[in-house]
Amino acid sequence: MVFSFSVFRLVLAGVALTAVFAAPALVSAEGPYKVLNTWKLGGEGGWDYLSVDPATHRLYITRGARVDAVDTATGKVVGSIAGLHGTHGVAFDDAGKYGYISDAGAANQVVVFDRTTLATVTTIPAGTGPDAILFEPVTKTVWAFNGRSKDATVIDTATQKVVATVALGGKPEFPAADGKGFIYDNIEDKSEIVKIDAKTKTVTATWPAGCEGPSGLAIDREGGKLFAVCDKTMSVIDVKTGKVLATPAIGDGPDAAGFSAKHKLAFASCGEGVLNVVDAASLKTVQTLTTEKRARTMAYDPASDRVYTVTADFGTAPAATAENPRPRPPVLPDSFRVIVIGR
Repeated sequence: MVFSFSVFRLVLAGVALTAVFAAPALVSAEGPYKVLNTWKLGGEGGWDYLSVDPATHRLYITRGARVDAVDTATGKVVGSIAGLHGTHGVAFDDAGKYGYISDAGAANQVVVFDRTTLATVTTIPAGTGPDAILFEPVTKTVWAFNGRSKDATVIDTATQKVVATVALGGKPEFPAADGKGFIYDNIEDKSEIVKIDAKTKTVTATWPAGCEGPSGLAIDREGGKLFAVCDKTMSVIDVKTGKVLATPAIGDGPDAAGFSAKHKLAFASCGEGVLNVVDAASLKTVQTLTTEKRARTMAYDPASDRVYTVTADFGTAPAATAENPRPRPPVLPDSFRVIVIGR
């Protein structure tokens, strides 16, 4: 457990006395959420983003050359979009018809698929290294955020054509849309957040993220707050001013974030093996739930109030080389699993 020093002020006879003592920075596992189930899906290879499709009640998991669709009622894989290259994220239009996959590797494209049949409809060229992807409801556009070319490819969902490329000035990570025509995105290598006008397709503001190397990003649309996650820190930012409101403690190695509009809670999934829950009113960490090591990406389903995160068992990492100074350990076959968290 991570500890920090907290200060409590005691008032006695009109004189303020300050007592400093060690206290846990993160609340214990007691709280509204718990691990409900673990779905053992198996299969080969790693993974990246998770996305929940509210229209079909499916959890989509990008797994290298394919994307698996999991029925959230049964925990079973019901189909896959295969024959891809290096998949990262999945976004959905608001008509309940199409899904959009960012497919990097040798492809550098966005793959459009039918959400009923899982059949590929078309492919659309993107920038270099499309990673995070998002549907913006006001303009009916899909935005693929390209990690290597440091820009965003904008796709009109009516025509399935590229209508713009927006330079971002740095390596983009997770985005979030406010539902009013603005998009926010973490710029990881500069520890910044950019605000984008989806109508004019321009960056209108750049703010300090309030923590180093932000990855996951969630938004409280009603409350006007962003929740960016970095190692051991969640930065809460005012969407109007860009001011950092608070930096509550979370676990180490986070990748994704989520938000419950109903319960006014933000989530951070952390690779050290915890899910942190932050109250949007007090801006404090109210729960630290033990999950599993490397369960660092997640998706939140508002319909069921469930968080999904994933992990697997790993072997020994190969020796470092000049070409690969930080080699990753291999995923052991058939050990991949989804952790289901709820109330």
